[in-house]
This record gives sequence, structure tokens and C-alpha cells, in this order.
Amino acid sequence: MPAPKQQSKSFIEILNNIWWRVDAALDNEMIYWSAMLGATEALMSGTTCIIDHHESPNSIEGSLNTIAEACKAVGVRLNTCYGVTDRWDNQGQLHSKVSPLSEMTDAAKRGLAECDRYLTAGGNGMVGVHAAFTCSDETLLAAAELAKKHSVGVHIHVAEGVDDVQAGARLESITQDNWLLIHAVHLDRKLKGRIVHNARSNMNNAVGYAKPTERSNKILLGTDGIGADMIEEARIAYARLREFNVSAEPTTVWQWLENSLELFPDAKQDVVTFDYDFADSPWHAAFTTNMNVTDVEIAGEKVLTNSQPTRVDLQEVRAKANEQALRLYERLS
Repeated sequence: MPAPKQQSKSFIEILNNIWWRVDAALDNEMIYWSAMLGATEALMSGTTCIIDHHESPNSIEGSLNTIAEACKAVGVRLNTCYGVTDRWDNQGQLHSKVSPLSEMTDAAKRGLAECDRYLTAGGNGMVGVHAAFTCSDETLLAAAELAKKHSVGVHIHVAEGVDDVQAGARLESITQDNWLLIHAVHLDRKLKGRIVHNARSNMNNAVGYAKPTERSNKILLGTDGIGADMIEEARIAYARLREFNVSAEPTTVWQWLENSLELFPDAKQDVVTFDYDFADSPWHAAFTTNMNVTDVEIAGEKVLTNSQPTRVDLQEVRAKANEQALRLYERLS
């Protein structure tokens, strides 16, 4: 994307100047090829399962199917959702923060409908919510009820920055054990659910350190969209943990990776082969930066052989994704 017109000096400015601009510019073709490229790069890094939280306010309907089709084409497993939010009002104006007492917007209703449609049709996913600070209480409650209807959790960013410090108080009465609480950097109380730690994203957005080892919740490891190489993410998370606690061991972060398998129990049978004999050792993986994935088998099928995807043409995927990136650049210029 083009450089923002002004330098971002806070997390909210980063959201306004970068991420929310990108979200609003996406269309179905961009969504498909970005998902295709992301899934392919995930596979090539040895990641066989993707938990996705998607937002495209001007292309909501059918977006989850588009992502699912791309991931299926590549051969990776997927759990996805649409990130419901009230930050776009009924006149199409963007708001950085939403009053808890405001009414649910049409955009939020459409997002909930997309989650409902996808899950009703048998899609593997959750109910997505962007964050408490961009949603009314009405929307948060509606998302919780929809999740109960489908017997799934809610996937929500929680207290990522100081602007969402009230998230704990607003969510305390509705969270469930199957919720995914993303970030939790500034969470001031215990909530039901699993916390997903995103070390690299938190550093990139300068929101602080989440101190995951001080939480009693089960911890999972995520990237918040900054790549899909989970071994690399684990290295960074371990380095950040060591800065906080010099006696910490990489086995702690490795356990965060394994905890994610609760969402993909069949993935325990997936086989990822590296060109390094000790890649399954947390200690080796934490300090060996030149391990390369050579083969991946998912559900008994070789979907990566000799570091090349077997279901899709890598060069075509990159070329098509580049075309859509140029379209996005032009749209944002």
C-alpha cells in the first residue's frame, strides 16, 4: 500500500492510517488471491492449520467462502470468521471508538449474518468480533448468542491497546471457555477463554508485552496476520519471553503451539518434514534459524514435495497475488 499521509504515533493511528484503510479497499478477487498466497506461504513454512479473522466492510457477503475455497485449493486446514464491528456507521463513516450504549450498525448485522451463513452451511469457524472498543454492547451480546447457537466460540481482540482497557469489564459476563481472546496485553481481570499471544504483532504495534506466563488461561500462539511461519513466531515469542524471564525455556512456547491443536484435532496426524534432523526439539528449533520445510502431508496427502506445493502453481499464485496487490495500491493511492 502507499505510505500513509501522516506518520502513526499511536496504536489507534496505526489502525486508522493502515489496517482499516486496507480492510475497506478489499474486494472478492483481492480476498481470494491474498488468501491463496497466505495459505501457500503457510504450507511452505510447515503450517498446516490457519485460524483466520477476516474483515472487508465493502465485501462482506460470501467472503468467508472465498477464503475457505482458497485454503482448500492449497490443501491447508482452516478455521475462519468475519470480524464484526460497529466502527462503520450507517452513513459509511468510520469511528475509532464506539459507545457501548449505541445501537448495532447495519455493517455489524451484515457481519453477523455472514458468520451465521458460513457456519450454518457447515463451514469450520467461529463468530468473529473485532474488539470491544469498536462494538456496542448490543453487538457483543448478539455475537455471544450466535456463537452459542452454533456451539462455537467467539474470536475477538481483547485489550490489545490501552484504548480497549475496558474490554475485561464489558466481556466478563459473556465470555466462555471456547472463546479465543487475542492479545490480552492490557487485560485487567480473568476472563473465560483461551488467550492467543501474538509477540511479533504486539511489538510491531508498540502495544506492550502481554506477559502470557502470568495468566492462568490456556495460552495459544498466533501471528495476528504477520506471516504464517509458526516456528519463526515461536522463536520471537521465546526471545521476548526470555527478556521478561531469563530462566524461561523454549518448551513453554512449544506448548503454546501444541495447544492450538485443540481447534484442529485431526492435524495431530499431519506430517511436516524439515531438512534438519532435530526440528522437533524445542531447544533446537529456538536457536536454529536455517531449518527448511521439504515435505508436508495433510490428511494422508502430500501437499508439499521438495519444498513445492503440489495442488497449486506457486508462480501463478505469486503472479495473481501481485496483480491484486497492485490493484489495492491503486485503490489506496
